[in-house]
Amino acid sequence: MENSEIKTALSEMLDIRYPIILAPMFLVSNTEMIISAIKAGATGAIPAMNYRTTEELKLAIREVKAKAKGPFGINLIVNKSNFTYKEQLAVICEEKVDYIITSLGSPKETIDQAHKHGIKVFCDVTTLKYAQKVESLGADAIIAVNKEAGGHAGNISIKELIPELKKNCKIPVISAGGVGNGYELREALKLGAEGCSIGSVFIASEESGVNEDYKQACIDYGKNDIVMTSKLSGTPCTVIKTPYVEKIGTDQNWLEKLLNKNKKLKKWFKAFTFIRGMKTLQKAAFSATYKTLWCAGPTIENVKSVRPIKAIIDQFVKEYHEQK
Repeated sequence: MENSEIKTALSEMLDIRYPIILAPMFLVSNTEMIISAIKAGATGAIPAMNYRTTEELKLAIREVKAKAKGPFGINLIVNKSNFTYKEQLAVICEEKVDYIITSLGSPKETIDQAHKHGIKVFCDVTTLKYAQKVESLGADAIIAVNKEAGGHAGNISIKELIPELKKNCKIPVISAGGVGNGYELREALKLGAEGCSIGSVFIASEESGVNEDYKQACIDYGKNDIVMTSKLSGTPCTVIKTPYVEKIGTDQNWLEKLLNKNKKLKKWFKAFTFIRGMKTLQKAAFSATYKTLWCAGPTIENVKSVRPIKAIIDQFVKEYHEQK
């Protein structure tokens, strides 16, 4: 789209036309999606956890670099549940991606190592306290995960969180959650965000590798069908309320809760819960199964059909400029 740039601190930092990050989505994000986002004038990130080995991660980074000329990132879980964290960080630094998005832990080591290689670090936060902490550690931007986000959502609304972080932090604030169209993108920027990390509306894209049932669910269900479950990773996570989810419930049973609180067993149980939950998600996302556990956020309300990523981003930009 000609003369349609949306200039913010994020778009200037990464030299992109639009301050949109195609959010890293476990199992969903792939190289084809990121390449399409870059070519459409945005950027995108892939979870390192989407690759079974660091060699696969390395090859994915090289594929994106070979097929698209523009910035992209890798999402890195930096807490103890990620047993391959150090190996993943080493590969990311060696391959020199443009930025890392950190989740679920202290980003100190990641920031220190990434900056040695000229890589920017954006940190997921859900509160002002943690935002100020990562800023003090040298983060280049904050990703403000609000309660409208898909996956591991926060507890504060976008209308409260963004202005609070904007007022009290000096580095750019990127909003994550609650933005499913161009009108909402403009509102987020008005609140003080310098860009938006957007995921759920891209699940039903042509480039997404998930099965057609998952994509169709994003079309058929809406924001009122999104519920929180603690069964997948031990941390509350948003899923579509399918009949299967209604059947199994969304809370951990008494034994799971007990193990999750035991100081000696907590780390290992969380890791086990995460691995078990992710395997369940993988089966639902890529194979025919009645066990439909599909992660998504409330912005699937905006999904009406399966479309190319460029068409989705173009619509965001068109709607954004309609409100001028």
